[in-house]
Amino acid sequence: MPEEPTAVPSERPAGRPARFENGFPRGLAIRLFAYLFVGHVFAAFLYLLFEVGSRRG
Repeated sequence: MPEEPTAVPSERPAGRPARFENGFPRGLAIRLFAYLFVGHVFAAFLYLLFEVGSRRG
């Protein structure tokens, strides 16, 4: 009588968590969006400071 396999191979690698299968984790995407938004607002503020400073001098 032939032996039956004891374990069924999984479809995903064992070391990789399931949450990374569908793209970016939600928290990472939110942080990335927030940092990009805050970075652009800060850059616009610096630009405004330089524009105002150049008109006064």
